[in-house]
Amino acid sequence: MKIHREGFKILLITTILLAAINAPLSIFQAPEWLVNSVLILSILFFVIVLQFFRDPKRNTVLNDKHIIAPADGKVVVIEEVEEPEYFKGKRLQVSIFMSPINVHVNRNPVSGIVKYAKYHKGKYLVAWHPKSSTENERTSIVIQAKNGQEVLFRQIAGALAKRICYYVKEGQTAKQGAEMGFIKFGSRIDLYLPLNTPIKVSIGQKVTGGESVIAEFI
Repeated sequence: MKIHREGFKILLITTILLAAINAPLSIFQAPEWLVNSVLILSILFFVIVLQFFRDPKRNTVLNDKHIIAPADGKVVVIEEVEEPEYFKGKRLQVSIFMSPINVHVNRNPVSGIVKYAKYHKGKYLVAWHPKSSTENERTSIVIQAKNGQEVLFRQIAGALAKRICYYVKEGQTAKQGAEMGFIKFGSRIDLYLPLNTPIKVSIGQKVTGGESVIAEFI
């Protein structure tokens, strides 16, 4: 399993900081129990950070009728809402919460043309807060699928996330399942779909980014 490029700098800084903590204990001959305890805690902390930036290979079965999960996590919202930024009307929202132990690579839910891509600065409310969709740091991406229907998906920073990365631009061709971004630490993604879209998941269900089918176009 490879490590995502967004993690290289953080892993280097983590390594330097942990070395700076552990080295003086050995140099100044601290008690062996203290040296070993700090070393074990340092290794555990490094492994936690390392696993957060893992980038496993995903096998996306391309299907123009499917809307696939843009991220790993748990489905926490399925409801009809008002989408004020792009559609300015009613849409069906499906939200996926990503905990710090989930893979945080984000993927295109459909193939098509990127019609809209905008980054918003914002707060860092917990990702499940009702206002996180409109007040937190976030991006809004709209892809027009091959059938002409548009899907909006929104990367939302959580209480721990301080940076959202996205790699798509307006006018660009998007491939279903291809990487489109990354969110550092806990966060969520909202999908906004046409109201009559059949949903294939349920509240509390765990999904896999790039593989799980969230919904189907009619």
